[in-house]
Amino acid sequence: MSLDIKVHDAQTAILRELLFHPHAGFAQMQKPTGLTSDHFNFHIARLVELGLVHKITRGQYALTHKGKEYANKMDTDNNTIERQPKVAVLLILEREDGKVLAQQRLKQPYYGYWGRATGKIRWGETILQAAERELMEETGLTADLEFKAIYHKMDYNQESGDMLEDKLFFVMHGVNPRGELIEEFEGGRNAWMSQDEVKAQDKVFDGIDASLHMARGDGPILVEKAHHYLPADY
Repeated sequence: MSLDIKVHDAQTAILRELLFHPHAGFAQMQKPTGLTSDHFNFHIARLVELGLVHKITRGQYALTHKGKEYANKMDTDNNTIERQPKVAVLLILEREDGKVLAQQRLKQPYYGYWGRATGKIRWGETILQAAERELMEETGLTADLEFKAIYHKMDYNQESGDMLEDKLFFVMHGVNPRGELIEEFEGGRNAWMSQDEVKAQDKVFDGIDASLHMARGDGPILVEKAHHYLPADY
């Protein structure tokens, strides 16, 4: 279920009111918005159209399941929907000869950077299911995968200090790779490299050493690091 929805401030106020009540009437919801009846009718109709609110009886409205999940992300002190970190798997795949799978990102942002294969965890997936799926989709390989650590990677604009990305990675270590490696695909390139070979590339993600140490069990199970990039590199 995608919750990447943009709603008007008035609609957020309506959702907030419904968050604290099993259902609410027209007048109760209209008051915190400060809107006229016509404008309020427009916004409540929009919330129904988005599937966030539904009418349960005459003049009474409630949050749908989708609406409850969306409204539960709200910071109720300032009536805003909070941004949350992206959740993904980070795949460290090693061969018997000591080389590790490297991946060059050939899409925005971070175009041209070398790092490791990663992928978002889908709704309802276990961590292992996500890792197995992403490994096959990104590389064409299977492997014996094991969870090793959590890597909280926070990327910032080096000049402005603004946060670029906030990501929680489940670090998965893979051995005994099987199959034929996909070397080129839309958005990336795969290659087996030593750690020194990866670090010798022109553009390399910060944290390339930390992720390998975590995958090998050489360190804490939770690592949180801030990394800084020039605007041209994002």
